[in-house]
Amino acid sequence: MTPRRKRLAIVAGVVLALGAATALVLNAFQSNLVFFFSPTQVAAGEAPTQRTFRLGGLVKAGSVERDGVEIRFVVTDTAKEIPVRYQGLLPDLFKEGKGVVAQGLLGPDGVFVAREVLAKHDENYMPPEAAEALKQAGHPGGQPQSAPTLQTGAPR
Repeated sequence: MTPRRKRLAIVAGVVLALGAATALVLNAFQSNLVFFFSPTQVAAGEAPTQRTFRLGGLVKAGSVERDGVEIRFVVTDTAKEIPVRYQGLLPDLFKEGKGVVAQGLLGPDGVFVAREVLAKHDENYMPPEAAEALKQAGHPGGQPQSAPTLQTGAPR
C-alpha cells in the first residue's frame, strides 16, 4: 500500500468515525427532547401520540378529584380542556385556577397520563410557553406580571 492510499484510508476512517459519532449524538438529543403543547394544540391533534410531551395551562376550578394516590384534574387554556390523570404527590403550590405544566403521554382515550406535575412557583411567574398559550387564547393570565420594584434611599 502506497503512502497516498494509507493517508486516504486514514482520512476516510476519521470521516466515518466523526459521522457515526454525530449521528449518535443527534439521536440521543432527539430522544430526550420534550416539547410543550397547550390544550388547544392537543385537541387539534398537533401533539405526538406515542411520545412524551408537556401539557401546560391552568387547572380548571372544581376539576380536581382525588382517589387514594390517583389524582384527576383538567388542564385548560380557556379555549379547550384536556383531562389529566396522575399518580403521586402533587407540588405544594398545585391549586385550582393556577398554572400547571404536566409531562407525560396522551392516552388513546384522550386522557393525558402525567408522569410529572410542576406548579408555578409564585404569583409572578408562569412558564413562557404557558403564558404564550394563554395569551393566544385571550386569557388575561397570559399577560406577564412584573415583579415589584424596590425603592432605595430615603423618601423625600
